[in-house]
Amino acid sequence: MESSGELVPFPLVMTSNYRAGTIPYRFPSDNSTKPTPTELSWIQVFMNSIPSFRKRAESGDTVPDAPSRAEKFSHRYAEILEDLKKDPESHGGPPDGILLCRLREQVLRELGFRDIFKKVKDEENAKAISLFEDVVHLNDAIEDEAKRVENLVKGIFAGNLFDLGSAQLAELFSRDGISFLASCENLVPRPWVIDDLDTFITKWSRKSWKKAVIFVDNSGADIILGILPFTRELLRHGTQIILAANDLPSINDVTYRELVEIISKLKDEHGKLVGVDTSNLLVANSGNDLPVIDLMGVSPELAYLASDADLVILEGMGRGIETNLYAQFKCDSLKIGMVKHPEVAEFLGGRLYDCVFKYNEIME
Repeated sequence: MESSGELVPFPLVMTSNYRAGTIPYRFPSDNSTKPTPTELSWIQVFMNSIPSFRKRAESGDTVPDAPSRAEKFSHRYAEILEDLKKDPESHGGPPDGILLCRLREQVLRELGFRDIFKKVKDEENAKAISLFEDVVHLNDAIEDEAKRVENLVKGIFAGNLFDLGSAQLAELFSRDGISFLASCENLVPRPWVIDDLDTFITKWSRKSWKKAVIFVDNSGADIILGILPFTRELLRHGTQIILAANDLPSINDVTYRELVEIISKLKDEHGKLVGVDTSNLLVANSGNDLPVIDLMGVSPELAYLASDADLVILEGMGRGIETNLYAQFKCDSLKIGMVKHPEVAEFLGGRLYDCVFKYNEIME
């Protein structure tokens, strides 16, 4: 479903105490003219990402004079970040994760770069599509439902490693690639830094959610080998699923249009996902254009479709951890993502590449 019109609040979020940010960058008592240590730390995180973004931008073949424009991006965004170090109120500050992402995207788009990760997304989608049936069959072969659900969840974490917004992972990916099955086997051991998986599995066996909204994250293994097998299992249990994907490209996040195409390639001639009917599967445009999300602004179409859902899932570090970990909802909610920045790990008291599985049930 295409997005149209102005953005509106997501109807299932509790708006009274909502803020689109998990890590407090500053407090009311902080000096408004000086950056806080947290702001400086995160400005440096975004500064460290510039080389990988420049490399992706200069290798593009859809923008004339890409290398020169990529260099301009590098200098311009670095200048903005330096400005914020001197004056946190400059460029619409004080800075937080949303603003720092927004400014980066604005500079890229002003220079003509609309989707600098398009090539790698297409390559990874093709690889993941070729593995989809094998991954599904491996999950289906697990007869014990609790173990099957746990395996599906671990698949989401393994897929979520494909994140080119993390400087460390971008370097690892460009050098070695990332194997989905190896990632499944090498997840940090439980208990994770936030680990409500056992509670969730218990509820899974007792509870039948009528409609679930899943805010999805990355292309490639994340959406195809992680989220879609999990989605397929929910469909088997009679849950209607709305997959909410970005309107515009940002990093290697899957867009609404890309997700529609991916699912059409995975369906068989009868419209099924490896034998599971998909008539209850909808893809919606979230109206978002960043790797993080402020739930005070989603597309009217998504708001309409999601208004009667009884489960909301936010997947990925940007949406599920950095901006909405403590968001409260009017229905059951699940925040699931891998910790891919040392700064996030430190804030949570966990390890780099630790896992967050935060489930909140609304008592009826």
